[in-house]
Amino acid sequence: MSASLLIAVLWGSSAPAQASVDPECTGLAQPADYDEQVQGDFLNNYAALSTTLSPIHGPIPHEPGTASVGLDLLGIPPLACEQRYVLNWTKTEDTNKTPVAPRLRVTFATHALLKDRLVPYAGLAYVPPVTVAGVRSVILSAELGAGYRVHDKLQVGLRYHATMQKTVGDVAGKFSEDDPDYDDLFVGSTLGLDLLVGLPLGELAGGTISALTPYVALGWLDASSFFWIGDDGYVANNLHPYFGPAFSAGADLLVKGRLRVGAEFYGAPGGYSIPEDAGQIDSVDKRSRYGKLYTGRLRIGVEW
Repeated sequence: MSASLLIAVLWGSSAPAQASVDPECTGLAQPADYDEQVQGDFLNNYAALSTTLSPIHGPIPHEPGTASVGLDLLGIPPLACEQRYVLNWTKTEDTNKTPVAPRLRVTFATHALLKDRLVPYAGLAYVPPVTVAGVRSVILSAELGAGYRVHDKLQVGLRYHATMQKTVGDVAGKFSEDDPDYDDLFVGSTLGLDLLVGLPLGELAGGTISALTPYVALGWLDASSFFWIGDDGYVANNLHPYFGPAFSAGADLLVKGRLRVGAEFYGAPGGYSIPEDAGQIDSVDKRSRYGKLYTGRLRIGVEW
C-alpha cells in the first residue's frame, strides 16, 4: 500500500499529478511527522488485524459434548483520511469497503476431563470467496483451547488461534481517474495465544437465559502481510509487522438452551517494531502507529 519510492524513480516530480485522492479527503495538510513506510505498514497491519479469530466466547464456549454452528459479525471501523494517504500525501487508498464482515463459525467442546472440570474444544471459521464491493476475500481460521472450572463462579482458559486471509480486488485504487481497475493481492496471517477468565452467572430472566458468562481475554498476537499492487506490480514490504498484545472483554450467553450469543469489545493497541527502530518503540502511541484496531464483534449460533 506504499509505492512512493517506485513512483519517485519512475515519474519524479510528476508523481502528484498521477495520483487519485478521495474528494472527502482533499485539502488536508501533510503532517510534519508523516512517514511513507509507517503509513504503508499501518495499512497492512490494519487489514490483518481486522480478521483475527478473537474468542467471542467465554473460557468454556459451551457445554461439554455439544457443538455450535453460526455466524460472526466483525466490525471494521472506517479509516480516517489521515490514515489513508500514501505516496507522500498525494493519493488515498480505497480501504473503507464495508463496515461489517460476516464469517461462518463452528465450535465443538469434548466431554469434560479431570473430574468434569477441564473442557477441551476446537473451532473453525470461514469466509467464502464471494465478491463484495469489488473485492473478493477468502479467510480460514482455527482455534484450539481448553477451559477449566475452578468452581461454580469462576472459569479460566487458554486458547491458540490462527487465521489465513487472501484478498483480491482493487484495494489500492487508481493512480488517475482515467486508469482502468486493476486487481491487487493482499495476503495476511495472524497467530495468537489468549488467557481467558470468565464469571458464570447461571440462569437469568426466569430461565430464558440458560447461562450468562462475562469474560475477559488477554493475549499476544503476531501478524504478517504481503501486498502486491496490480497497476504497477509493486510489492509493499511491511517492515513493522504487528507483534504485540490483544484483548477482549465481553459476555457469552445461552438463550433457552439452544441459541448461543456472544458480544465483545476487541482491541489490539499497538505492537513492537521489527526491526526495532531507535526512538520509535518507547511508548504505546508510537508503537500503535504501525498498526492498531479497536472494534466490536458479535457471534450468533445454534447449539446442540
